[in-house]
Amino acid sequence: MNRKTILLGWLRITGGLLVFAFGVHLTIFANIGLAPWDCLGMGLSYHTPLNYGLAMTLVAVTVLGVDLLLRERVGYGTVIDAFLTGNFVQLFNDLNPLPPNRSLGRGVLLMLAGYVIMALGMWLYMRAGQCCGPRDSLLMALGRRMPRVPIGFVEIGLWAAVLLAGWLLGGPVGIGTLIGTFGAGAVMQVIYRLIRFEPRDIRHRDLFEVTKILLGRE
Repeated sequence: MNRKTILLGWLRITGGLLVFAFGVHLTIFANIGLAPWDCLGMGLSYHTPLNYGLAMTLVAVTVLGVDLLLRERVGYGTVIDAFLTGNFVQLFNDLNPLPPNRSLGRGVLLMLAGYVIMALGMWLYMRAGQCCGPRDSLLMALGRRMPRVPIGFVEIGLWAAVLLAGWLLGGPVGIGTLIGTFGAGAVMQVIYRLIRFEPRDIRHRDLFEVTKILLGRE
């Protein structure tokens, strides 16, 4: 990794997050309930002056702070994710000229299409090798602190807590919430098998490592 690949990586991260955000937008436009983190962000927007995008940015930055307290590896990709993703989603929400979806069948198709696009966006983003987003980093941090608990159960517990908070704040919950909770990972796995991508093979560099390269100290 050199300065050029780092800068190109930032462009790849931004482009990947833009694709990912469009996928999230589709899951919201589906109008059949939101996945846990989106439910929390939407719930917060109902009780604050913030729109969905800024509410999700607040959530992401808060989680990023928790990651740092837990001494989790944080990279430029983590920081870019925290500040851009929610606002990109809000941009697509604002630009969408179509009326709200009222069809359950169409909503399910939109949500599944959204998860396919999100998986592709994550593929573009992760290839830069500059660490995971704040929420994924939090999951890994919790998983390391509960080594006897399978990571899948840790994820379910985390999502359940986030979903409960979102629901208490009035966030949309419905069949789409079940699809998001149990189907998003399955869709991702299928897509990554088709494109022969293994996220665990990527060698990530954190803020300190990348900054050393940028300053010419490595």
